[in-house]
Amino acid sequence: MRVMEVGQRGSGAAGQEASGAAPEQRTAQQIELPDLLCEPLPSRPASPLPVLDTRARGTRFIQLSVRSVLNTPASTHMGFWSINPYVGCEFGCTYCYARDTHRWVVERLGSEASLLRRPAAPLPPWEAFEKEILVKSGVAEVLGRTLKPARVAGQSLVIGTATDPYQPAERRFRLTRRILEVLRSYHGLSIEIITKSPLVTRDLDLLQALSQQNEVNVNISLATADPRLARRLELRSPVPGARLRALRRLTEGGVYAGLIVAPIIPGITDDWAGLARLMEAAKEAGARYVIGSALRLGPAARRRFLPVLEREFPALYQRYRRHYAGSDMVSRSYQDALTRRLNALRQAYGFAGDEASKRRRQRLEAAEHSGKVVEAAEQSVLL
Repeated sequence: MRVMEVGQRGSGAAGQEASGAAPEQRTAQQIELPDLLCEPLPSRPASPLPVLDTRARGTRFIQLSVRSVLNTPASTHMGFWSINPYVGCEFGCTYCYARDTHRWVVERLGSEASLLRRPAAPLPPWEAFEKEILVKSGVAEVLGRTLKPARVAGQSLVIGTATDPYQPAERRFRLTRRILEVLRSYHGLSIEIITKSPLVTRDLDLLQALSQQNEVNVNISLATADPRLARRLELRSPVPGARLRALRRLTEGGVYAGLIVAPIIPGITDDWAGLARLMEAAKEAGARYVIGSALRLGPAARRRFLPVLEREFPALYQRYRRHYAGSDMVSRSYQDALTRRLNALRQAYGFAGDEASKRRRQRLEAAEHSGKVVEAAEQSVLL
């Protein structure tokens, strides 16, 4: 779910020279970025939700019974069907927009303190997202009863739009694998997976089998190839190298897979060199495509990310506060420039000619941009 593209910021005399070039004379690297910058209703429990497991760092895995597991395009406004076996994620990426999804599900359930049965005071939503993981134990069985191929014909079924389906919980609960096992009995579906985790390669056999009867696409999500920068932004997610190795295993195993550069964080991971490094790494791993999307900051994600930004990147803090004050999305001018930058990089690294990849990219980008994008006249740019 994503997208964007082109440009290298100039500085000093070189920057002035680039900015003075006629538009038709500028190269891709001279095009500058402008100054910067649902879940179904769960069954109502009559008593506190069962705790299935706990971790030493305070994470709890809580059983959630559901009547339905498929999110329709009409309910999410994203142009495809989706399914999420978990709500919340232990990876704890500081920028994750899905914190708001976790908050909405808890609010629908009722009182967090009583239903989640935590002896101490309830956790704030941004922290509950990574420490109160809701496990949809019957997700595969419900999917098997409710999936009607005729209803999803012509549209993708995406696994992992609001949580990582291969987060650490999957090692024990194996819900994503069970979903794939259910889908193996169908044919003619368009199935997509989005994940940061190399655990996806555990299911290479299922993905290969599914690919014989369905269109299967695995999207490996990676915001930066720099492991030190990644650790500042993503507390417990797999290191970039592990994700790229997983991408290679998938492509070498005959699975159609590519890289999602997400989120692209204004002023931090949107530079030409960093994006080019990701493109090069994706090419080496055999990726069929590269797509990308700019940072979204909903209310719960903002409360988690802005303190990290203030600590790690203090020069950007006030600019982000102004830019995201009235919207979860980047400004239109930033989005347009980022799209040009990504397009130029895709062209340079040979990712621009695959029509199937273009269609996937357009579909995912349309979903990513389903939220309101504020015009530059309505919102100050970030940088």
